[in-house]
Amino acid sequence: MAIADFLTLFIDNEVRKCGFKKVVLGLSGGVDSAVVALLAHRAFGDDLLCIKMPSHYSSKSSLDDADELCAKFGLRSETHSIAKLLQTYENDQMSRLRVGNFSARVRMATLFDISAKEEALVLGTSNKSELMLGYGTLFGDLSSAINPIGDLYKSEIFELARYLGVCESIINKPPSADLWEGQSDEEDLGYSYATLDAALVKLVEHRAAADELIADGFDKRLVDLVVAKIYKNQFKRKMPIIAKLTTRTINHDFNYPRDITL
Repeated sequence: MAIADFLTLFIDNEVRKCGFKKVVLGLSGGVDSAVVALLAHRAFGDDLLCIKMPSHYSSKSSLDDADELCAKFGLRSETHSIAKLLQTYENDQMSRLRVGNFSARVRMATLFDISAKEEALVLGTSNKSELMLGYGTLFGDLSSAINPIGDLYKSEIFELARYLGVCESIINKPPSADLWEGQSDEEDLGYSYATLDAALVKLVEHRAAADELIADGFDKRLVDLVVAKIYKNQFKRKMPIIAKLTTRTINHDFNYPRDITL
C-alpha cells in the first residue's frame, strides 16, 4: 500500500473512531500543511475546512500559495487574520522568539475554536524532523488531535508532496513558518533539512551513536547540535508529567488506548 493511501486511511479511521465526521487544519502556504490538506481531502472531501491565519508579518506569497492550492484541488477554506490579536498584546520589548511562539499559539487557539464551531477534529502538520529537533511551539503548531505526518522526515514530505501534486510554488520555496518577515527554517536551524535528516535517520532509525556518525564523516558540530536538540526537547514530545500519588495515574499505569470501547 502506498504511503498516501495508508495515511488517508489513518486519518479516516482515527477521526471516525473518535466520533467525528469533519476535520480542520491550519493552511500556511507551506509544504507540510499542503500535504496534510490533500491527504485529508482524500478522506473527507468537503468535510475538510482549511483555515488561513495570516498576521501582519505574513508574506503575501504565503497566502497566494495557499489560495493556489485550494483552487487547484477545490479545498474549502476560510481566512481569519490574527494580526489584531497579536498587535493588542505585542510590544517593542518582545524578542522574535516570543513573537513567533505567541503567533503560533494564537493560531492554534483560533483553530481549536473553529473546530468547536465545526464539530471537527484538528489535524497536525508537524513533521518528524521538527518533532525530533523540537523545532515547534508547545501548545502552538505542535498541538493537534491527530498528526498524520509526524513519522515522516521533512525530506520525505517533499517527496510525498510531489506525488500528491502539490503546487510547484509551494514545493520550491525555502521552508518557513512565516513568523516574521524573512524568517527561514533552515537559517534558524543552521543546516539544510537534507543535512539534518541524514543525521537524524542515522541516530533515530539506525540507533547509531554520535561517535559513529562522526567516524562516518558527519560534521561534529552538526552531530552535537542534533543530539543536544533531541534530548533537550524531549518534553515537547510528551504529555505533561503528572506526579504519581494514587495506584493508577494517567500516563503512568492508566494507559487505555483512545479507541477502547465500553
